[in-house]
Amino acid sequence: MTRTLLTRRTVFAAAAGAALAAPFVRGAHAAGKLSVGFWDHWVPGANDTLTKLCHQWADKEKVDISIDYITSQADKLNLTQAAEAQAKSGHDMLTFLAWAAAAQTDNLEPLDDIMGPLTQANGKIAPGIEFVARQDGHWIAVPACVGSPTLPSAARIDLFKDVVNLDITKMYPAGGTPDKELTDKWTWDSFLQVSEKFSKAGRAMGVGFGVTNDSVAWTDAVMRAYGAAMVDKDGNITVKSDATKQVLEWFQKLVPFCPKDAFAWDDASNNKYLISGEGPLIFNPPSAWAVAVRDAPKVGEQIWHFPPPKGPKGRFEAAVPFFWGVWKFSQNKPAAKSLLTFLCQKDSVEQTVAASRGYDIPPFEGLHDYKTWAEEGPPKGGLYNYVPRGETEMVIPYSPAPARIANQIYAQATLPKMIAKCTTQGQTVAQAIDWAAGELEGFSRS
Repeated sequence: MTRTLLTRRTVFAAAAGAALAAPFVRGAHAAGKLSVGFWDHWVPGANDTLTKLCHQWADKEKVDISIDYITSQADKLNLTQAAEAQAKSGHDMLTFLAWAAAAQTDNLEPLDDIMGPLTQANGKIAPGIEFVARQDGHWIAVPACVGSPTLPSAARIDLFKDVVNLDITKMYPAGGTPDKELTDKWTWDSFLQVSEKFSKAGRAMGVGFGVTNDSVAWTDAVMRAYGAAMVDKDGNITVKSDATKQVLEWFQKLVPFCPKDAFAWDDASNNKYLISGEGPLIFNPPSAWAVAVRDAPKVGEQIWHFPPPKGPKGRFEAAVPFFWGVWKFSQNKPAAKSLLTFLCQKDSVEQTVAASRGYDIPPFEGLHDYKTWAEEGPPKGGLYNYVPRGETEMVIPYSPAPARIANQIYAQATLPKMIAKCTTQGQTVAQAIDWAAGELEGFSRS
């Protein structure tokens, strides 16, 4: 973790400063301390802007604020949450990834009082994200405007032209309408054909099957595209289906065209693979591109972001949102709510989106019009189609299963493990499905 410490800050937002903070404005300042744990951003320099905004808020509000940036690598963010929840001590406000906030519902302070005004000002929250952030009829976390990405295709313009004769900038142009003829052909079935061509050219497709977030998320998008699901909204186990069988047979065809160590990949592996110049495509937000522009500019200038392939049931893009939660044991809940409100203001979000070079996808529908995605480059416009539009549906992996089950499916990487069993571990598809069903039954009883 890295820490920055500010001195002598205040709690409440001034009435003229932010109308959305009105529930905490009492016409006077109240001294206090606030400890915040933010996710350590992948994009170089993005943390600096978030720190600056916190300085601005804290300088005005006279609160002693300490900020920790906690990596999600090696589960450090999740381990921090678990330790603090058990000890009933730690940060006042903490960042939660995907299903982790819902898993801590009983320990989190309801945030209905700030989420009502925020959605009125910034627009609705994407349904899939709201499904996680609202538990037992209450907002238990604020969908974070910092660090919340989706996992689109991030592919090399030049390699797709040279190896598979596909102009991805024509298929998904910047600022224009997607080419329907080309997008209709951009399916998971054609993805197999593209992967085979790249494999024969000595360039394995850059997708992983490890136990971390990226692998857990992108594989779910394939399941959805074929109408398969682990568990339904009522908690019924639905993994034993023809659709699941079809999906696993599809993965059996894909795995030979992927890197040999793909089952050991973590969230940094695909980034490194693309930046190295070897990888033709990964499913990843623009963090890999941002580092490539800095460290391997000849690669960075060739990366184009666009939606994943589609299947018989549609085109789905995995969202891996972060949430900001306030512990019930926090010693300064008003200050935490005031800071959250400030960070979700349109001007604040515009700054953090720009600092992340377009990586962050704000969860509010009214905050998707920033110029960053159209103008950022090189190549200019390469991020325009990163924001889900049109037929692309943004979903949280394993929703709408009940949160307590979906969190376990996500945390235990059940889908990548099931894929491994029938592709590299000698089991049949039926045996892999039976294994998953047993795991899901355990999750349902816990």
